[in-house]
Amino acid sequence: MASSPLIGKLECDVEIDATPEQFYNMWAHRPHHVHHTSYEKVQGCDLHEGEFGKPGVIICWKYVHDGKAKIAKQVVEKIDDENKLARFKMLEGDLMEEYKTFVITLQTFPGKDGKGCIARWTLEYEMLHEGIGHPETLRQFFIDLTGDMGVHLTKEK
Repeated sequence: MASSPLIGKLECDVEIDATPEQFYNMWAHRPHHVHHTSYEKVQGCDLHEGEFGKPGVIICWKYVHDGKAKIAKQVVEKIDDENKLARFKMLEGDLMEEYKTFVITLQTFPGKDGKGCIARWTLEYEMLHEGIGHPETLRQFFIDLTGDMGVHLTKEK
């Protein structure tokens, strides 16, 4: 299959002081608590269908990106506690005005020397047309949000 210029992938690794378990569990099992860690970026996460922490759950985020209030309705496609990996597939919302598909994967790993963790975000997407840019500012949103969450989670200990 030929690669399309409309298909893209962005990744980033963010080092934080929280443990891999703390950060992963917040996203995989307690997404409705994320807004407590960075309210200026995330205002809420509502349950639409299913059960938090289970694959197939449908959730709806309220967040601010590029200075605008936005929403994202997602299905949690995969929750892998052993490998600390969670995958979210976009169903509806602001991103779907520019992208045909959009999948966000989070995986956490122990940090260097066993301290803290590395949160790896992977954004995989297909743009609706060539006039759409790669979601660089969304990648930066996740980098900044991860930093805020890391600070909050280390205070929780």
